[in-house]
Amino acid sequence: MFALTAHARWVPVLVSYAVGALLGAAFLEMLPHAFSMGKSPELVAGSILAGILLFFILEKLVLWRHFHADDFDVETDSGGEHADTNAHANGDHGRSGLMILVGNTIHNFVDGILIAAAFMADIQLGLVTAVAIIAHEIPQEVGDFLVLLHSGYSKARAFCYNLLSGVATFAGAVLAYFALHEMSEWIPVMLGIAAASMIYVAVADLIPGLHRRAEIRATISQVLLISAGIGSIAMMRVFVEH
Repeated sequence: MFALTAHARWVPVLVSYAVGALLGAAFLEMLPHAFSMGKSPELVAGSILAGILLFFILEKLVLWRHFHADDFDVETDSGGEHADTNAHANGDHGRSGLMILVGNTIHNFVDGILIAAAFMADIQLGLVTAVAIIAHEIPQEVGDFLVLLHSGYSKARAFCYNLLSGVATFAGAVLAYFALHEMSEWIPVMLGIAAASMIYVAVADLIPGLHRRAEIRATISQVLLISAGIGSIAMMRVFVEH
């Protein structure tokens, strides 16, 4: 619903805040819980490394599919030397929107698993994890919504498809609850992977975009907003404890 009324100029502000929330949740909440619950620090550390590599590979697969589809579209377009121009002039025939929806569904499914694992470890950790993921999802969904509109979807269709994609979060949470309930020893590993997800998204996906605005004013604003995101997680921890 926020995406229906959001302005493009809000996205950088939301992204900066999301970076702080993700890093705060990972380093102040998830990792301490994972190491305190895990019987082997090496196993938890290994799960973090494996998680970072996993999300790198998943992102590469999405990018490879996207660029492969672009190349195929250029080769098969009937416009000859102007094929690429014609393809972009007429939009992308919904391809980018489809990629966004597929990627979002997978991402939401994983988020559901991670949120469930966090709640099973500790209610406070679950709340903090949910807040951090929501903080990241808002700017991401606004950006994805714009891509869907660019791909030719109406606002109503884009909203409905995004809503259906979000159901995957519930499916992942339910699956994780019943699976992890029987295998509680895997919860620290899942928390390590969850922390890896947040660190990877913040460092690899969001921060590079912030570096495109290198002027002093923008940098100060970004630092303050990132600090606000971290501070929100710290304040929520205090609030939940009391």
